[in-house]
Amino acid sequence: MTGINRRELGLGLAAAGLGTALGAWPASAQPSAPGTGPRTDRGAQDPLGFPADFTWGCATAAYQIEGGVKEDGRGETVWDTYAHTPGKTTDGGTGDVACDSYHRYAEDIALLKALGVKAYRFSVAWSRIFPSGKGKPNQKGLDYYNRLVDGLLAAGIEPHMTLFHWDLPTGLQGGWQSRDTALAFADYAGFMASKTSDRVKHFMTVNELRCFTDLAYWNGNKAPALRLPMDQVNQVRHHGVLAHGLGVQAIRAHARAGTQVGLADNATIFVPAIETPEHIEATKKAMREENAMFLTAIMEGRYIDSYLAAQGKDAPKVQAGDMKAIGSPLDFVSLNVYTANTVRAAATASGYEILPHLANSPRMASPWLYVTPEALYWSIRTVSELWKPKKLYISENGCSADDPVAQDGKVYDADRVMYLRNYLTHLQRAVREGYPVDGYFLWSLMDNFEWEDGYTKLFGIHHVDFKTQKRTPKLSADWYRELIRSNKLV
Repeated sequence: MTGINRRELGLGLAAAGLGTALGAWPASAQPSAPGTGPRTDRGAQDPLGFPADFTWGCATAAYQIEGGVKEDGRGETVWDTYAHTPGKTTDGGTGDVACDSYHRYAEDIALLKALGVKAYRFSVAWSRIFPSGKGKPNQKGLDYYNRLVDGLLAAGIEPHMTLFHWDLPTGLQGGWQSRDTALAFADYAGFMASKTSDRVKHFMTVNELRCFTDLAYWNGNKAPALRLPMDQVNQVRHHGVLAHGLGVQAIRAHARAGTQVGLADNATIFVPAIETPEHIEATKKAMREENAMFLTAIMEGRYIDSYLAAQGKDAPKVQAGDMKAIGSPLDFVSLNVYTANTVRAAATASGYEILPHLANSPRMASPWLYVTPEALYWSIRTVSELWKPKKLYISENGCSADDPVAQDGKVYDADRVMYLRNYLTHLQRAVREGYPVDGYFLWSLMDNFEWEDGYTKLFGIHHVDFKTQKRTPKLSADWYRELIRSNKLV
């Protein structure tokens, strides 16, 4: 989960070694005229409304909610190790119990049903299926996800399955430094498709490439918290996008007809300082260049020239067939959108300048979460105009808040409602203009384990008392329920 800002990643052009020379634009990535893009007949008729077939959902991740870390054959993950290392998480928080959703999934399905959502995005714990990451599958782990999927369908909720959300099995020696991990992921993805695609029709391969590569192996802020030299970081990145590509191929080889495949990526998002042609053009250039090692490589099936030139001797080692796999055609692209950076046109070789966030720029409880509502519109528009995906989803959007409990036991999180209402106004703009966004998944269904922040940063629209595991709808849940009921901004 969670978006991350560019400064935390250290992904500026200088820090990432991207240089300034732009690579050649492929035909599919040629900038289109401002205000144009793939148009459909799905634009909402009500100026505040959404199409009748728009998918509203909520999202969670396995390690953040499930608990039951030593039950029914589940293997250890890098986050189990990291969270139990003194000083790594705030207040020593771990995912050992979290929201206990492994036992309380039926309660959580009831929460979803009460909201009226059409879909639920969840992740599978790889180590529940293959405790050491590969080898013999664990039937009890598969049984759990079968129960979850069947329960969702019985409640009229469509399951959207993410296969990897950072919880890498420690049994995979070398982690993402090893090419074998990408191969093991493909085997796991194919297995899950073969066992669940009779009921699950939407699969996402991996979640947030930057987080499980750069933040885990370069910045060292997430498990396994390593700080590698740049050549090894680039190889880790390559293994991440390769795992995605091989996973797409494996799912297609083993899934039932009609299965749709994509990924959930936290691309670094940019918005124009002013909505004029030159600044819009600069925004699209920044989107393509600053995501060169991840989403750009996936959508174009290659590393663009400027990225390879800037990396020089540190560029990733690519084997025959890798880029074809990485560029495997997708049925949809999902974006995790929380914040953005502002871009202006500049008289530089790159053609753009990224403006810094200011000390007084508004942000939510998490220090990286600058409030940038237009990020939803521009993420959809730039991805659409650069790469023309068949369809888009917003696979995560939400915010952290302090969320004090009132005397009546409820949480009146008006600040989260403010955040969501403003962001969804820009989502509605993208829908109204006809960009092919088919659905939105709010992060998150409930308060949960927030990685290195433990339980101190709360993203849920349901409050969780972690002593009793009682779930209580917040004001934001009431707001989201009404939005879904009316299918328009409220």
